[in-house]
Amino acid sequence: MAAVMRAGSPVTASNGASDAETIRSSLREPERFAEIFDRYYPEVHGYVARRLGPSLADDVTAETFLIAFDRRDRYDLARPLARPWLYGIASNLISRHHRAELRQYRALARVGPEQPVDGPAERAVVRIDAQSTRGRLAAALAEIAPDDRDVLLLVAWAGLNGEEAAHSLGIPAGTVRSRLHRARTKVRAALGGANPTQLGEDD
Repeated sequence: MAAVMRAGSPVTASNGASDAETIRSSLREPERFAEIFDRYYPEVHGYVARRLGPSLADDVTAETFLIAFDRRDRYDLARPLARPWLYGIASNLISRHHRAELRQYRALARVGPEQPVDGPAERAVVRIDAQSTRGRLAAALAEIAPDDRDVLLLVAWAGLNGEEAAHSLGIPAGTVRSRLHRARTKVRAALGGANPTQLGEDD
């Protein structure tokens, strides 16, 4: 199984092929697409699980790769890295489960700082260092507009940069910047100006 590289790094298979080359080859040899699956399934699954919980993560991630396989003939071969494309598909599928995502954040927001949570709501905010801020962050995520939340979490949790997030969502880079700014502002306000989650600081 090919290793997953850091966000933004060139990703190649053991034979030196980029994602784009692998996808192009898969048009003639469909079994080659398994390399893309092996390379990215763990991280896409982890991202979906953070947002929707494990009960939905398996199905949503599997559907992400099925859609990607079906649409591989439309992949922009000028883009060597498939991560933004895959996260864009996953984001579209996550949006269909808007209520499930909000339930996670709201459930966590109701939990006091002295009560540890073991489950999908806990995993939804794994970047929190101070347990006392967990509920406030979850409440802030629940209140952010869905489009803004998508941008924030693609940058913070999926590790995409601004350009990649724009490509992933099919929106201009300027729109990404404005959505990210709004989302960060709301999170910081909810946390009293602090930002212990380090959400999206390095875009």
